[in-house]
Formats: sequence, structure tokens, C-alpha cells
Amino acid sequence: MDTRFLESFVLAVDHGSIAEAARRLDLTAAAVAKRIHALESEIGSVLVMRSGRTIRPTEAGAAILDRARRFLVDARDFQITSQQRRPSGQLRLGAISSALSGLLPDILALMKENYPQIDVNITGGYSGELYRKVLDGDDLDAAVITEPPFAILKSCAWRVLREEPLIVLTRAPARSRKSHVILASEPFIRLDRNVWGGRLVDDYLRKVGIRPRELFEINEVVAIAAMVDRGWGCHSCPIGSHHGQRARRFSNCRWQAVNPLPGASASYGPELRFGSD
Repeated sequence: MDTRFLESFVLAVDHGSIAEAARRLDLTAAAVAKRIHALESEIGSVLVMRSGRTIRPTEAGAAILDRARRFLVDARDFQITSQQRRPSGQLRLGAISSALSGLLPDILALMKENYPQIDVNITGGYSGELYRKVLDGDDLDAAVITEPPFAILKSCAWRVLREEPLIVLTRAPARSRKSHVILASEPFIRLDRNVWGGRLVDDYLRKVGIRPRELFEINEVVAIAAMVDRGWGCHSCPIGSHHGQRARRFSNCRWQAVNPLPGASASYGPELRFGSD
């Protein structure tokens, strides 16, 4: 079975269009249609139904779709192994928003320079959902996420890419230079505790015994920074290079590192770990 025929079928179904599949394969629509027809002849079933300019899989097409995707991935792996050359193929990579604007640009530049044969497909999302997609294995090969608040399953590998301190974001000039005083006294705009970064902040506040005057709980850092810029309250989050860049959009914002825990020798408080799962 010609893998090119399977690839044309999968792309056409995924995009609902033979024309789009042709564009991505750098072929004519007629050539892609011919490939799909050849695959149908070989399998002995009609695989797609046409409705105007769009297509969708038939019952037979839907039945083989997932297996066709896995077959294509295995075929790429066979090619890499047999040719014994630099890594190539497709890398399906997930990334949280902070990594997309902080870690990934430099990493992708290095990959492009050293491994030009690897085609990277990036999916954004929250740490929890990206972690589950890696476990499922059908959608993602790896993900750059916040370190989970639980033990990683043995079926996955974990590598720390960067550790970052927590910061307090407040309107300038701050009423105090002591982070704990700010967190305990000013209205607090909280990062959503449903995301792992927000949970880390909540764990830290509980550990040091701070009960903030909670104003809002939001899962978008840019919106939180805008509210801090207007003087509505303070915020705590992992610093991330993206946080500093975003905060600079707002002229009244300033940030400072959270004070270390009593007895800690580090110059910063608890750290957020980004890693590949």
C-alpha cells in the first residue's frame, strides 16, 4: 500500500477539502483525488463522500482513519531508522501560553538550525489538558507544561527546562517593598486555581499563612496585568519571560520577587518548573 495515498486521504478528511490537502501536499486537486480513488480501489470500499467543495469520511473511511494515522507515523519512524541519518519526521508538540512566548522561540530556532528535517506542529493549551493528550498518545508526542502537582506516570519522561520564582505584580509605586505585606494587605487578583500555575500560587499562600483579600479569579495573565495597571489590586504568578514582557505594556505595573520562605537559603521563593512530558 502506497503511504502517499493514505496521506492524501487523511489530509483531505482532516481538512474537509481535497483542495486544501492538495495545497499542503503541493499537488493538484486532481492528483489528490486520483490518489484517494486508487486507495479506495485497493481497499475495495468508498472512503469519502463529496458535498459541493467539502468532503467527509464514509462509514468505511471513518473506520480506518485512526489506523491510517498511526500507520503513517510508523512509516515515518521506519524511514528514520532505515536511513540512519539525522532525526526527521513530525513532532507534535504542546505548549502552555508562557512557553509559547518565552521558551519556545529560542528552542524552535535551534531545532530549525540543527534538525531542519523535523516538522514541528504546535498546539497551545493548559498544562492539564496537554498532559492528558500526551498520555493518550494520539494527539501529542511531547508538551512543554508546568510541572504537575502529582507524580508523573512511568510511561512518560520528564525533563526540567527552566525553574522560575514567583513574583508579586503590583501598581507602581508599591506601598511596600515587602512582598508578603502586599499580598496580605492589597486586593488580590488570583490566577485561576484550575490551572497548575494558579494552584502553585495557592499552595504557596497557604504554606506561608497568607489569606489574601481576593477580588477576582481569572485564567488570563494579560487581563490580570491590565487590572493591576488600573490599580485594582495585586497579583502573584511565576515570573516567566512572558510575564515581564506583558507587564511592560502597562506603564503603571511593577513586579518584585516573592520573599523566600523562612530559613530558605535560595534568593527566591518557590519555583515553577517547565518541562517536556
